[in-house]
Amino acid sequence: SSSINLWSDENPYNFIDSNAQKMVIVLKENKSLFLEDRQLYEQKIKEIFEPMIDFRRVAATVMGKKYYLASSKEQRAEFVVIFKDSLLDTYAETLAQWENQTITTIFPENIEIQTNNLKNIEVQQTLNTGSSKYPISYKLRKNKDNSWSIVNIIVNGVNLGLTFRNQFQALAIKNNGNIESTLNGWVSDAGDAGISG
Repeated sequence: SSSINLWSDENPYNFIDSNAQKMVIVLKENKSLFLEDRQLYEQKIKEIFEPMIDFRRVAATVMGKKYYLASSKEQRAEFVVIFKDSLLDTYAETLAQWENQTITTIFPENIEIQTNNLKNIEVQQTLNTGSSKYPISYKLRKNKDNSWSIVNIIVNGVNLGLTFRNQFQALAIKNNGNIESTLNGWVSDAGDAGISG
């Protein structure tokens, strides 16, 4: 049907907002873990965030058409796995730096008009750390079942998809286009994507 339940995950703004608010609660409840067990702390962020992303699509974009077509099915699957870690690590590390954040999702005035019949949409948020405000933008794509998945994230002006893509292209060139060597050498250095609190 064309009408959208404003509070369901078929509404892309609510999909992003409800998960972001879950994340804020997890971050606040586990603040002591940040110092005691950083890995477990980041794992809690990943548990919420991982199902939200279309990793296969993002990984294919990062590889770029040339290298994606040159790679085998097994290599593509392998890159999805290692890239998933890179993206989740980067995102979790970024969020883990801030203590007292609030996240506000910017809802449009008329959601029905904004979301009807669209396959791609951008949802924007403001992350307020108390001392600074950072824009976060999620590029979403509609799935066949009308749910939405994240296909790119831009944090404080840093386009994570593009950053990873540039890294992959540079690494592939360094390895003379050898996909196996490129995958073996893939170590993400997007770090905190330049948005240290």
